[in-house]
This record gives sequence, C-alpha cells and structure tokens, in this order.
Amino acid sequence: MKKIILSADSDSVVYLVPDAVADNLSEYCMDFCDKWLWSSPDAERFRKGEGVCYNEADFIDYLNEYVFPEQPSVFVKNLGWTNLGKNLPKEYKSCPYFNF
Repeated sequence: MKKIILSADSDSVVYLVPDAVADNLSEYCMDFCDKWLWSSPDAERFRKGEGVCYNEADFIDYLNEYVFPEQPSVFVKNLGWTNLGKNLPKEYKSCPYFNF
C-alpha cells in the first residue's frame, strides 16, 4: 500500500491505496472517469443529464467495491487547499497526485 493525493478542484486528500493504483494513478483515474462512470450500470447514480457528478471519495469507493475489494483503500489525511498540488507539505511532495 502506498500514499497518493487526490483532489476534485478542492482540498487535497491523502489516501493509502494498493501499489498498482499508486504506480499507475492516472490510468486508474482515467478509467474511472472516462469509462466506468459513463458505461457501467453501477455508475448510474453519478450520471446527471448530459454529464456526471463525482469527487475523489467516489473514486476510492469505486476502487474498494469494484477493483480492489481485497485491498481496501483508506483515508489518511485532508491537507486542505494546496493550489491543485502546487503547495503540498514537504512530506507529501513525492506522492502521486491526481485532480479530477
């Protein structure tokens, strides 16, 4: 398990996720927001008219329920506003980061 940082144009939040997710964060995030949200029957609740409405916590729920249920991802810390990752605390600067 490795630490990552996610945001949805708001606070940056640290999560502990499976290594595969941390090592390929952009790929997993893009699969979630560009494929799963639009095509999975399980994602119907996120579809609003012509678009989708979700945040980083929904991505973590997706990982936990559909991708890595045997290795649940967990919340670590809310870092607050970090200017979309530009002002991360020193201890988190090396963590993979993704903004939805």
